[in-house]
Amino acid sequence: MATLKNPVSGDDHIQGDAKAPVLLVEYGDYECPHCGHAQPIIKQVQKHFGKRLGFVFRNFPLSEMHPYAEPAAESAEFAATKGKFWEMHDGIFENQSTLGVPMLLELAEKLGMAAADLEAALEGQEFAERVKEDFMGGVRSGVNGTPTFFINGHRHDGSFEFEELVAAIEARMPQK
Repeated sequence: MATLKNPVSGDDHIQGDAKAPVLLVEYGDYECPHCGHAQPIIKQVQKHFGKRLGFVFRNFPLSEMHPYAEPAAESAEFAATKGKFWEMHDGIFENQSTLGVPMLLELAEKLGMAAADLEAALEGQEFAERVKEDFMGGVRSGVNGTPTFFINGHRHDGSFEFEELVAAIEARMPQK
């Protein structure tokens, strides 16, 4: 079974407690339809476990198949510098059917960020290295498609449907 080679750190985007009993790490692609399908399931799983689960999202844009995955990931990283990573992350997935640079710029404006600043960051590839670091960490951890999940550092090779993901997380939950 593959394991997470880059441990969760303060550089990661974490929802919930980084010291929760279980950390769920997703390597995802904003243009991937499977990641789009997984998004509301992850929200349900987070609600189900509450404070017992921390969730980390790492970028894994499959740019050859998904031409807007890289700009979307860079846009989320841009938003992170403004304290709005999760708002941008959720907004991109909620608008996945219209994903493109115009949608990203419009979303930035909706979230109170200057579209011109995002456009300049994208043109200058200001956040490309950050996205590449996530991607390469995924490659080292055996990620070869999206979404790929790790539960407490161990790759989850099963389905990411709600029931199976909950069962897999419960199996990794430390016993009291």
